[in-house]
Amino acid sequence: MSDWVLILGCSTGHGGATAERLAKDGYGIIGFHFDRGDVKKEAESLKQKISNINNGKVHFWNINAAAIKTMDEYIPKIAEITGGDSVKLLLHSIAFGTTTNFFSDKPVTQKQMDMTVHVMGNSLLYWTQKLFDEDLLGEGSRVVGLTSEGNYVAMDGYGPVSVAKVAMEAIIRQIGWELGKHGITANAVQAGVTPTRALTKITDNWEEWVEKTKRRNPMQRTTMPEDIANTISLLLRPEADFINCSIIYCDGGEHRSGSF
Repeated sequence: MSDWVLILGCSTGHGGATAERLAKDGYGIIGFHFDRGDVKKEAESLKQKISNINNGKVHFWNINAAAIKTMDEYIPKIAEITGGDSVKLLLHSIAFGTTTNFFSDKPVTQKQMDMTVHVMGNSLLYWTQKLFDEDLLGEGSRVVGLTSEGNYVAMDGYGPVSVAKVAMEAIIRQIGWELGKHGITANAVQAGVTPTRALTKITDNWEEWVEKTKRRNPMQRTTMPEDIANTISLLLRPEADFINCSIIYCDGGEHRSGSF
């Protein structure tokens, strides 16, 4: 087992916070992001910050991690970085998809649905398959995906993403069920409403969502990316070896507090 983790969607939000936290835990960070403009600059700044934390053990690639050709091209590079040893973590934190309704002036199209489900759901399966085939996932490795309350609560504009996340949850269960015998676990972490860039893409009323969340959350605040990062840090400990095929709620109890 290497001391490297692989984060798909590493530049900002939950992925960025997790990259920084795990660097502080001593892990080397291999990250993929797909950004332009100011967000690209944020990713470059985070990479430098992580490098300062873990003595340069960081590799970021700005390319579409959901593309099969990317997987085929970069997995050999990952193997070279880890010396052929398994990564400790594969984290799927890609937040890119179509946010629109099924029935509206511009209803979701098949192309948009297929893209969203692939990028935010199915791509995790293909990464896991390819890493496992190359012995880059092994005993003690964790596969983690991020999910949300929108998987069982209908929300305006969230339909395509909800479908993708439900698919990802099913994929995670199956990965854990099939690879558990190899000591590889797979779990989803469910965040509450988090004021990140991804939230602003879901709805123009994101500020209202944040205020409603503060009122209904038992802890009277929103989830922060650092909360998710801390939870994933805990899941990497040996004491979490037997947590598998599960959804871990990191939302302050928000999912128990009624619907939006």
